[in-house]
Amino acid sequence: MEGFSLKSRAIAFAMCAGAVAFILAIAAASEGTLTVESAGRALIAAIVCGVMCWASAERSIASTAGAIDSAIERLASAANGDLQSEIPDEVRRCVPPLAQAMDGLFRQLHENLESVQRLAMFDPVTGLANRTNFRRTAERVLAELPPGASAVLYFIDLDRFKTVNDTLGHATGDVLLGMVANRLRAVADRFAAEGSVRPPLIGRLAGDEFTMFFPELRSLRDADRIGRGVLFALSEPFDLADQEISIGASIGVAMRPEHGTTLHDLMRAADAAMYHAKALGRGRAEQFTEFLAAQIAERAQLESDLRVAVDKDQFALVFQPQVSAVDGRIVGAEALLRWRHPDGLKLPGAFIQRAEETGLIVEIGDWVVASVAETISRWGRLGIQQRLAVNISQRQIDHAEFFRRLRAAMHAARAPASLLELEITETLAMHCSNEVLEAIAALRADGASVAIDDFGTGYSNLARLRQLPVDRVKLDRSLIEHVVDQPEARTIAQAVIGLVHGLGCQAVAEGIESDAQAAVLRVIGCDVLQGYAVATPMAEEEFLTWVRDVEPRRIAG
Repeated sequence: MEGFSLKSRAIAFAMCAGAVAFILAIAAASEGTLTVESAGRALIAAIVCGVMCWASAERSIASTAGAIDSAIERLASAANGDLQSEIPDEVRRCVPPLAQAMDGLFRQLHENLESVQRLAMFDPVTGLANRTNFRRTAERVLAELPPGASAVLYFIDLDRFKTVNDTLGHATGDVLLGMVANRLRAVADRFAAEGSVRPPLIGRLAGDEFTMFFPELRSLRDADRIGRGVLFALSEPFDLADQEISIGASIGVAMRPEHGTTLHDLMRAADAAMYHAKALGRGRAEQFTEFLAAQIAERAQLESDLRVAVDKDQFALVFQPQVSAVDGRIVGAEALLRWRHPDGLKLPGAFIQRAEETGLIVEIGDWVVASVAETISRWGRLGIQQRLAVNISQRQIDHAEFFRRLRAAMHAARAPASLLELEITETLAMHCSNEVLEAIAALRADGASVAIDDFGTGYSNLARLRQLPVDRVKLDRSLIEHVVDQPEARTIAQAVIGLVHGLGCQAVAEGIESDAQAAVLRVIGCDVLQGYAVATPMAEEEFLTWVRDVEPRRIAG
C-alpha cells in the first residue's frame, strides 16, 4: 500500500463502506419469509444505502485526502528549492488551515534564505559585497567583457582607521566604515550618472580594505578622474562621535588589459600599487607600473630561493669579535647570519624582511637556535669563555615560544647559558609582551645576558628600560659616526654612555670603522668596541684562530 496516495486509500475506504452498507441492508431486509418481491425491495434498498454511504465517504474523505496529496507534492517541490509557486487551489478549498500554514512557512523560509544570502554575500557592517561576492561577480563580468575592453580596479586602504578603532572603539569604527561605504557609493553614482562609465561593483574585502571595479571605461582619463574623486571623498572629515575625524586613503589602480585580464592578476597589481602609494607618503592613488611588476617578480623569486635555502641548509653563521675598550681583550662575539646563495654570499639585509613577510623566518630562526646552541656547547668544551650574541627578529620576539625553544635547545646541547647573549632592538624591547619578558627572564636566570641593540634609533621609555632585564646597551652607529670630527656628536655619545651606565649597564659601540673612533669612544667611557676597525665577521674556524693569536695591546692601543 506504500505506493498508493491518500486519495486512492480514501476511495477504497468509501467502497468498503458502501459494500458493508449493502450487506447490512440485505441482511436487514431478508428477516422473515423471503419472497421474490421482498428480495427485490431489499436489493434496491441495499443498493441505495451502499451508494449513499460510498458517496458520503468519498465526498468527505477522498477530496480532503486529494488536497493533502497535492500539499505533499507542493512541500516536496519546496524541499527542492521552489518557494515561489502558489499553493494548489484544492488545498485552499478543502483544507484552508493547511494552506495558511504552508503560506506562512514558505514566506518565513524565503525570508530566512534571503537573510542567509545577505550574510553570505554582503558585508553586514557596510552593506557592500563581501570578498566572496565581489570576486564571483567581478570574475563573471571580466569573463563577459570583449577582449580589448578597458576596465579599472581600485584597491582602497584607509590610512588612519586603526587609530580610530584604538581610540574610539570598534563600534565607532564600524560606524565610520559604514560612512566610508556611503561616500564610495556616492562617488560611483556620480560618475555613473555622468554616463561615462557603467555602474561599478563596490566591495569590502576585510578590515579597512575596499575595492571598486569599473568595467568598460572609455579612457585612461576616466580612471584618473575616478581615483581623484575617491581620494577627495575620503579626505573630507567625517562627523563622528561629536568630533571631526580625518582618515584619508591610499589607492592602488590596476587597468585591464594592461595589467592583467583576470581578477587575480588585477588584484595583485592593485595591491602592489596601493602599498607603493603608502610608501610614497599615503593619501594618493598610484597606478601599477613595470617597476612594481619587477619588484613582485623579484619578491616571488626571493621567496622561492629562500624555501630552497631552508630545504638545502644553505645558511651559515659568521662571528664578529667584541673587545674591551680598556685592555683590548676579547669579551664576546656577535653571531651573524649569512646565506650561501648560489650567486654568492648574501647578508641578512637582502632577505630577512622577505623571510619575515612569508613566515620563513620561523624555520630560519629554528636553524639559528640549533646552530647557536651547538656552537656555544662546542666553545664551552674548548674552554672559550667569551659570550656569543644572537640577534632576535621582530617575528621571533612576538612569540614567547621562540625563547622557550632556545632555552630547551641550550639544555639539550648542554651549552652553558653564561655564554649566550640575546640582542633585541630598542623598538622591539619597548613593545614586547609580559609573556616574552618572562621567557627572557627564564633564560637570564640560567645565566644568559641581554643587550639592547641599535640604541638611539627608536623611542625609549626610560622607566620601562629600567625595568627590563638588560645587561648591555649597544649604541647605534649613527651615534658614533662623527665622534671624531664633530664636538656635538662626542657630547651626545658621552651623554648616552652616561645614561647607559646610570641604568647599570655596559655601553657597547658597534660599527667602528677607524682607530680614531675607537680612541675617542675609549676616552668618553665606552666599555666594549665592535666593528671593522676591530675585526671583520669571520667563519668559526677563522674566528677561533683569531682568538688565539690576537694581541690585546694592539687593539686597546
